[in-house]
Amino acid sequence: MSEYPRRWAALAVLSLTLVAVTLDNSVLNTALPSLAHALRADTSDLQWITDAYTLVFASALILAGTLGARLGSRNALLGGLVIFGGGSAVAALSDTPGELIAWRAVMGLGAAFVMPATLAIITRIFPPAERPKAFGAWSAAAGVGVLIGPVTGGALLEHFSWSSAFWINVPLVAFAVVAVLVLVPPVPAVRGGRLDILGALLSTAAVAALVDAVIQAPSRGWADAVTLAELGASAVLVAAFVLWQRRLAARAGSPLVRLDLFANRTFVIAALSLAVVFFVLFGTLFELSQYLQLVHGYTPLVAGLGAMPFAVAMALTSATSPIIARRLGVRGTLALGLLLATAGLLSLATTGVHTEFWRIAVGTAVIGLGMGMMMAPASLQISGSVPAGYVSMASALNSVIRELGGVLGIAVLGTVVSSAYRSSVGSSLPGPAGTDLPTAHGVAASLPAPAAQHVIEVADRAFTDAMDRGALIAAGIAFLMALAVLVVRPARRPAGEPVAEAPAAEVPEPRPALQTA
Repeated sequence: MSEYPRRWAALAVLSLTLVAVTLDNSVLNTALPSLAHALRADTSDLQWITDAYTLVFASALILAGTLGARLGSRNALLGGLVIFGGGSAVAALSDTPGELIAWRAVMGLGAAFVMPATLAIITRIFPPAERPKAFGAWSAAAGVGVLIGPVTGGALLEHFSWSSAFWINVPLVAFAVVAVLVLVPPVPAVRGGRLDILGALLSTAAVAALVDAVIQAPSRGWADAVTLAELGASAVLVAAFVLWQRRLAARAGSPLVRLDLFANRTFVIAALSLAVVFFVLFGTLFELSQYLQLVHGYTPLVAGLGAMPFAVAMALTSATSPIIARRLGVRGTLALGLLLATAGLLSLATTGVHTEFWRIAVGTAVIGLGMGMMMAPASLQISGSVPAGYVSMASALNSVIRELGGVLGIAVLGTVVSSAYRSSVGSSLPGPAGTDLPTAHGVAASLPAPAAQHVIEVADRAFTDAMDRGALIAAGIAFLMALAVLVVRPARRPAGEPVAEAPAAEVPEPRPALQTA
């Protein structure tokens, strides 16, 4: 296949589309207080406004990746962008929390088509020698989109209403659609057998039940009957999905997911490494945002700028990760990235109420160095574990793994911090102030100065100690994963043997040279 001459310009466009869909949630988090006032949304409404996007996005990824391969990855990308942008525009016009929740779900569906399509297109238009660099740029865009959100949100809210958090997506998406049509080449659709409808339904329901259980567990309780029922249902659905995929594979059908991938140690280690680094990152930054805004009293804009050391460090090592991987190998690079993340988390675990910002910046920057180093090699390992006909499926799995890691990180570490906060406060702050830090600061605002100062001092100290405990647990998890990467070696295969052979029905015909649009 001849090389596509404008592949680097196409990569810039694909990276922009990724920034657009990953920017959304972090921008919205900054707008939640003003949104709650304007729409009279209660805490439950706000939670669903945030979570509807994540729930639909994570649940639909595998199906969207498979459909995208059959439709053609560029067509899937364009369709996903139109759905995402249209959902954003209507969401900005919402008058009630229910309307906004519904349109956030539509936006999540659009994003589910965008993310796997970008990775699949990169794999098709770049030759193997250039893919590490391309994946490095893609990885930087995926991370930076999340981290510049608070800064963007803070800047918008200083001049505009909450709806600006959605309107910002419209010009971004419009520009991206035009740029995709001009610069990204059509990618031939994968010609396969019948679409695995039952597998799609089982996988979507399993992920939806798991994500909802994890998202709601901190407020419901991990031992709550609904939480346990959803976790149980997810386990049953996963088991049914595995049995069905094995049955299809045995009949030479077209399974939705290649289960034999999970017998490939290289794939599993790369996938777990990504899950762990997103687990510790999202869980830690979620708590750190509260620390900067409430304990230190920074505005949303200044608190958002607090993420910039992470973003800059991540962008630097994402760009240089191919060089590092050539010197250390993929396993060495993953292990070093996890160890750097461990070091950064250990630094954050020493945070006090009056810790200077530069010390926090150093800790987050070290985490960013480690994460940027890992994302491209891990993603390349995952997509390289399958033949061309399954690249979209592997890309979707890559996205599901990262999303589940982030959701679990916020839920699990959030539960750890909340429990530690309540335990530390004890009887010092009875009533609502002993529930969480935002509530404590809200209670203090209605009290006389001496009593308010006491509540704030106790709450800030308790939250900071709890946050340190969460960072220490996250550091332990990252360190254990680094050891696993070093200890578990990939199984040896005979020279020249492919990682996995696609069934005949799934192998695409010889691809013609990619055309310019």
